[in-house]
Amino acid sequence: MDALRKKVGEIRLTYEEVVAYIESIPGFTSKTSLDHTRRLLDLLGHPEEEMKIIHVAGTNGKGSVCAYLNAMFLQGGFRTGMFTSPHLISIRERFLISGKEVSEELFVRAFEKAMKAVRKVMDEGDVHPAYFELLFLMGLLIFSEEKVDVLILETGMGGTKDVTNVVEHPLACVITSISPDHEQYLGHTIPEIAAHKAGIIKAGVPVICDGHDPCSLAVIQKRAEELNSPLLVLDSDRIRISEITKDGISFSLKVEREPVRLQIRQTAVCQAMNASLAYCAMLATEEMHHLSRETLASGIAQMKWPCRMETVLPDVIIDGAHNVDGIAEFIRTVEHFHRDQEITILFGSVADKKYPEIIRQLSEGIRPDRVVVTKISGAREVSEETFAELFRANGVKDVYGAPDPGAAFELARRVQGSGMLFCVGSLYLAGELKRHIMESGQYASPE
Repeated sequence: MDALRKKVGEIRLTYEEVVAYIESIPGFTSKTSLDHTRRLLDLLGHPEEEMKIIHVAGTNGKGSVCAYLNAMFLQGGFRTGMFTSPHLISIRERFLISGKEVSEELFVRAFEKAMKAVRKVMDEGDVHPAYFELLFLMGLLIFSEEKVDVLILETGMGGTKDVTNVVEHPLACVITSISPDHEQYLGHTIPEIAAHKAGIIKAGVPVICDGHDPCSLAVIQKRAEELNSPLLVLDSDRIRISEITKDGISFSLKVEREPVRLQIRQTAVCQAMNASLAYCAMLATEEMHHLSRETLASGIAQMKWPCRMETVLPDVIIDGAHNVDGIAEFIRTVEHFHRDQEITILFGSVADKKYPEIIRQLSEGIRPDRVVVTKISGAREVSEETFAELFRANGVKDVYGAPDPGAAFELARRVQGSGMLFCVGSLYLAGELKRHIMESGQYASPE
């Protein structure tokens, strides 16, 4: 890898070499400050200043909100850029142009432009950018070159110190549900975490937030008042679900004089809130896009977001829920289907997640008919035997295991019978399973 780093700037790297270099970054640098990012943006000409941006933060659901926003803009004929994380299979998933991954050529070109600025600051005694920081810089260069009409920007972690918070004049800020996650960086209480998320709020810029938790809402309200930022709070009183089926959810949203009826493809109850947050962000930015309410509803109805309660095969759903709050929402959805069908769970997680508590939640909340466990290889791996023991200790009698996610998936398919299979526990697991299904020729993207 040292030899590869020496090659950067000397000769043109292949796409594979660029990806290898980027993936090696966590091994030789650490998180930097926003001033460091601003210095690099000075050298790059501040591409973010020429863009119309909607900024999205939160613990769970922010990627889905971005996807709903993207779908509505696309339905209205806009050329969109979307920057999200993490990726499931290809690193280029983080950079979408009108819903499609950027090309390898554009990815490499953006890397080369960014690294010119990086070499300059390093020659002057500064440090190399962190992993997410470099990807963000590359994203801004990509979206600038592609001349997108609007950029939908998801924070990486937190908000106040997140690298994306160098954006000073977004069109709107959206804050999704807030719950414990990344506590070592964001704090151990909801108010502490909410303060980080609320850090994306800018003076006078409209804010739309999930208001179901009073502790986080109080923090967001206080910050919005300090900055004189108009705040729209969405809670359960504004959203009325009328039907949940395997094909999606129908619900009404009351934010204007008359409720609007919306339909989503996703089956998770929390997605009604995420779709509503995105819809309200479009209302708040109406002067920019002038799209009709019908266009917005049509866009929402067509949104697809990989591995977020995604039906990948008949009666097989993959979800990336990986923390306590996300699993609670997952359970709410699965409970609905468990009334009529047997449920098989395929589970895998990583060491820095609260997997003992998550397994307890799944066992008690769903009481699955059977469970298949697997491990996610890497520095944070936990053995499938550890997961199996925890499920058995929590009352699940029918537990199977396989060390490889692909083999575990095939095992789960064999034992699920005529019931439903839900795969959950980690976005890394979701990516591994999606890769396996695609490579085996089983997956067909829904139209």
